[in-house]
Amino acid sequence: MKFVLIADTFPPLRTSGAVQLRDLSREFVRQGHSLTVVLPSDSLDQAWALEEMDGVQVLRLKAPRTKDIGYVQRTLGELMMPFSMLSNLRKSPLADTRWDGVVWYAPSIFFGPVASALKKASGCRSYLIIRDIFPEWAVDMGLMGRGLPYRFFKAVANYQYSVADVIGIQTPGNAVYFDDWKQRRAGELEVLQNWLSDAPAGHCSIDISKTSLAGKKVFVYAGNMGVAQGMDILLDLADALRGRMDIGFLFVGRGSDAQRLADEAQSRKLENVLFQDEIDPDEIPGLYAQCDIGLVALHPKHKTHNIPGKFLTYMQSGLPVLANINEGNDLVEVIRQEQVGTVATDGAVESLQQMAEALIEQCEQDQGLSSRCRGLYERLFCPEAAVKQVVGALQK
Repeated sequence: MKFVLIADTFPPLRTSGAVQLRDLSREFVRQGHSLTVVLPSDSLDQAWALEEMDGVQVLRLKAPRTKDIGYVQRTLGELMMPFSMLSNLRKSPLADTRWDGVVWYAPSIFFGPVASALKKASGCRSYLIIRDIFPEWAVDMGLMGRGLPYRFFKAVANYQYSVADVIGIQTPGNAVYFDDWKQRRAGELEVLQNWLSDAPAGHCSIDISKTSLAGKKVFVYAGNMGVAQGMDILLDLADALRGRMDIGFLFVGRGSDAQRLADEAQSRKLENVLFQDEIDPDEIPGLYAQCDIGLVALHPKHKTHNIPGKFLTYMQSGLPVLANINEGNDLVEVIRQEQVGTVATDGAVESLQQMAEALIEQCEQDQGLSSRCRGLYERLFCPEAAVKQVVGALQK
């Protein structure tokens, strides 16, 4: 079958979303389907650029910039983005292509017009993979009230939902955000687990044995460091454990808070903490092979449910997790029931410190801990199951 996938992130970007969509795209091809990924790009000199990557056709369409800019400029750029994409799609060689199914990935919430146009032109079904329930999480974080900006973004999100025949959410707990949608239309709502392709541990440009963390039990965090993660408590944890000479903390990645956190660690003279720039996603298994425990952080003000991509990478590499996340998040029960680490929800560094020290001991004594992590990945988070579920929904 011939499918189109609309997204705003894809390699060569190194975000967890880009890696996920790369893996999903490869799996579509492996299962015998034809897939075209359609992306906005602010770096093109022409209207479109067509390339092939691992058997996947990638169409980049010129669109306004929406990354690493101010909120107002970003909102204007995202508002214009789908219409720029549609205009430039009509100039591309794929202008008259008809699809057997339209799939799109949120974030962003602004792809509704593109998905709708392709769906109507092809007379096919559509599937929205939603991994970011915006603007709800922004309200939870106190970044936005329920005034005019919220109502605007909510209207955009609701339009996007209205285009979808099927919406795939991360966890059962997120279903409550779609009660109105289910009442208004005959759409289907289902849980679509996150996914990640298996990858062997290989070369990594970060050699921990040549750093200040050599010989220590290493807690690692690799990924975005922004407001939504609420990572200050992880620095507080490192501060509380500075007397443990056998424990170190490694933070790898980028984000709006990355430099601030690094500066804060330096001002506190935290010699047990090391910050590194982001690395190629293919190097992540090699990085984790040198570490002992994976860190997960979500701001406690969150009310939506989220299973971060980094959690999958930890499980894939057999790393137990130490998590500090919001109360009621479905991930809490996953970690506890599957016995793949420990999780704190009270936002207290004292709780996290006790759990960290207990988890270090457990890693030394529980021979089956790593196997349980790996087993959870293999059972729930492989891309093969995700593609079969999406294709099955589009064929109804």
